[in-house]
Amino acid sequence: MSVSFIIKEGFSGMGRAKLPAAITLVVSFFALVLLGLFGSVSLSFYDIIQELRGKVQLEVFFTDSMNDAEVADAVKQLQAMKTVREAQFVSKNEAAAIFAHDYGEDVVKVLGSNPLPRSVKLKFKPDYASPDIIEKNIVPLIGKIVPDADIRYSQGFLGQIERNARIFTFLTGGIGILISLSTVVLVGYTIRLAMYSRQERIRTMRLVGATGWFIGAPYVIEGALQGLISGLFAALAVFLLLDRLLAANEPVIYTILQPTATLVYPGVILLGLLLGIFGSALSVGQYLRGISKW
Repeated sequence: MSVSFIIKEGFSGMGRAKLPAAITLVVSFFALVLLGLFGSVSLSFYDIIQELRGKVQLEVFFTDSMNDAEVADAVKQLQAMKTVREAQFVSKNEAAAIFAHDYGEDVVKVLGSNPLPRSVKLKFKPDYASPDIIEKNIVPLIGKIVPDADIRYSQGFLGQIERNARIFTFLTGGIGILISLSTVVLVGYTIRLAMYSRQERIRTMRLVGATGWFIGAPYVIEGALQGLISGLFAALAVFLLLDRLLAANEPVIYTILQPTATLVYPGVILLGLLLGIFGSALSVGQYLRGISKW
């Protein structure tokens, strides 16, 4: 028996169970649209989190006991750290200018001298800008380079970013898993109905020596086809929602979501195909194990 026969059977299976297949296609379509939208929002949120992490700034204040050569050497070592993305040295005069800009007072005129210390502002690569890494790895390393330095950064702000990221990840991940499982169950249910409607034929094939793979392959192809069709229409729907409706009515939100959309469209198609294959393969396996006891 040829592979072409198996493929033909897989494609014709949808025609034999029109109503269950149509219901599965419609429900899978809406599920994949939701997954596509969730995926786009999640990826965009991750990009925003990475951008915020990249803006986290740690400031190292040098003591007046360090001479210019020691400060320059310390700045060079800090710049060379693999976690550092950007390092900006602030001299005493620059610190006074910043103070005057922020508070509207000339610190030298008020106090008669400039007590503000020299410092270096460090920005980190996003992957290293987490509270645990900064506290456990980066701060101790800076302390070795500049033992007497005063190290300050926005721990509360950074901690809030991480908490929000974890909550959003768990929320979207949980919803995504539930939607995916429902799609798998629906595809499996349709395939199981198709196999029950042809159980006499399947039993006959078993009696003449057909292998489980040969019996089940058309149904797996049928499930894959359902998933692929749902994925194609879902990708088109997500495209229309994002690149047409959202772009026309909410251009600011569209600007945030658009960079991830090019990943979401093929992702939705591939996910539909994979869920269709997985759901049908699971259902076929369970059914064939059941009839092996006949």
